[in-house]
Amino acid sequence: MIIPYFEYSKKQIFYQIKDNNSQNTLLFIHGSGGNSNFWENQFYLNIDYNIIAVDLPSHNKSNTFPELSLDLYVDVVKKLVDSLKPEKLILGGHSLGGVVIQEYYFRYPNDVSALILCATGGRMRVSQVIFNSIKPDYQVFLNNLRVGLFYRKTSKEIIENAILESSQMDPEVTYNDFKICDAFDTLDKTNSIDVPCLIICGKYDQLTPVKYSQFFHDKIKNSELYIIDKSGHAVMLEKPNEVNKAIEDFININL
Repeated sequence: MIIPYFEYSKKQIFYQIKDNNSQNTLLFIHGSGGNSNFWENQFYLNIDYNIIAVDLPSHNKSNTFPELSLDLYVDVVKKLVDSLKPEKLILGGHSLGGVVIQEYYFRYPNDVSALILCATGGRMRVSQVIFNSIKPDYQVFLNNLRVGLFYRKTSKEIIENAILESSQMDPEVTYNDFKICDAFDTLDKTNSIDVPCLIICGKYDQLTPVKYSQFFHDKIKNSELYIIDKSGHAVMLEKPNEVNKAIEDFININL
């Protein structure tokens, strides 16, 4: 696997790529306080697309930026897409990543062949409990992820690995990610999405409940909804085989 960087505003942005020697690209964006490793299982997808997962600015191996915003995140993705020039582009986003790819689509609809909206919403109100737990004691926030992010029977190994990844994040960055989510509201534009959309949600997702995904499915004409049992918000980590099959079937049928 190639592990490259690209330059944005004289800083380095890290991304992972599985190069399948394709003219098409599937680009994944992680959630709040996450990084590209949260998509590690999706590099095993059997598709005729190059598969990329990016670390957003100030996340994991990407350089630190003084100010974080949705505009910055979208601009970084745009810079990467323009450098790749794919014939077909599928954007996949988890939680905050879903916010980023929706905003990208609304700004650059002609770039996008399809969207994968994973555990996300058109409006992303964040509980004050989450905000209150991040800055005073980040460990409290991390401990709460065991309940908030995962289905109760998800394996301890999966949970601990995800929390370890999140623990390396600057709490201020995670806080800002959630602020971006909290301010996001494009419900009035959801029905204008006219590319094929795959909507994936864990049945027991507490952060972005099934009703968020059902709203997408009701409003987006060309959409498929997969509600995956025995999984929570981190559905692509908890049930990678089911998520990957849904993605493969979606691409084979629609693209």
